[in-house]
Amino acid sequence: MLELSFIERGIVAALLVGAIAPMVGVFLAVRRSTIISESLSHVTLTGISAGVLMGQVWTVTDISPMYTGFLFALLGSLLIEKLRQIYDRFQELAAPIILSAGVGLSAVIMSASGSGYTEWYEYLFGSIVSVRMEDLWFIIATAGLVILILALFFKEFVSVSFDQEFAKVSGIPLKKVNFLFSLLIALVISMSMKVVGILLVGALIALPVAAALNVAKSFKKLLLLSVLFGEAAVLAGVYFSYQFNIATGGMIVVLSAVLLLAVLAGKRLKSMRKRERFA
Repeated sequence: MLELSFIERGIVAALLVGAIAPMVGVFLAVRRSTIISESLSHVTLTGISAGVLMGQVWTVTDISPMYTGFLFALLGSLLIEKLRQIYDRFQELAAPIILSAGVGLSAVIMSASGSGYTEWYEYLFGSIVSVRMEDLWFIIATAGLVILILALFFKEFVSVSFDQEFAKVSGIPLKKVNFLFSLLIALVISMSMKVVGILLVGALIALPVAAALNVAKSFKKLLLLSVLFGEAAVLAGVYFSYQFNIATGGMIVVLSAVLLLAVLAGKRLKSMRKRERFA
C-alpha cells in the first residue's frame, strides 16, 4: 500500500467511493431525501474552507480539510434532522435552509482566506492525482466504517426508510437510527470529495441509483445494480479524465448521466417492441 503510485491511489479511492456513495444513495432515494446530499455537500465545503483558514491563521495547526469537512457535514446532517422535526408539516424546507447557510458561509470564509482558485479545485471538482496516502487511508477507514454500520443496522435502515411510523410502532429507536444515517451521509460526502469533488458528489449518490431504479425488481437488486453502475461510471471516468487531463468528478458525473440515459433509452425501446409484438 505504501508503494502505490498516484494513479493507483486514485483508482483504489475511486473504486471505494464508486461503491459506497450509491449504496447510501439507495436509502436516500427510498426516503425521498436525495436533496439532502446536495445541501450537505455545500456544508462540507464550509468545513473545508474553515480548515484551510485555520491552517493559515494557526500555522502550527496541521489539520486536513477532509476532517473539518466531515465534522461540518455531520453537524449539517444533524441540523437537517432537527429542522425536519421543527417543521414537521413542511419537512422539505430543512434541506434548502442548510444549503443556503452552507453556501453563504463558504463564500465568506473563502473570501477571508484569500486563497486562489487552484487551491480549491481538487475539493470542488475532484482530482485523482491529488489523492495522497493519508487521504487514501481516510477513505479506506471511512468506507469500512460505512459498511460496518450498514451491516449492523441494515434491517433498521430499511424499515425506517420505507415507513417511519411502522418502524416506530415496531420498537425501532428512530432517533438512534436517524443519527447513524446522518453519520453515514457525512462519511460518504467527506470520503468522496477528493474523487468527485464537493459540488458533484450528490450526482454520484443519485445518478447510479436513478439508473438502477429502472431495471431492479427488488431492494437487494437495487443495491447491487446501483453499486455496479457507480463502479462503471467511476472507473470509466477516472480513465478518461486521466487520458484527457480533465476534471475527474466532472467526467464521472457526465458518464453517470450517459449511463442513466442509456438505461432509459433501453427501457423505452423494450417497451416499444413489446407493444409492437401485441399490436
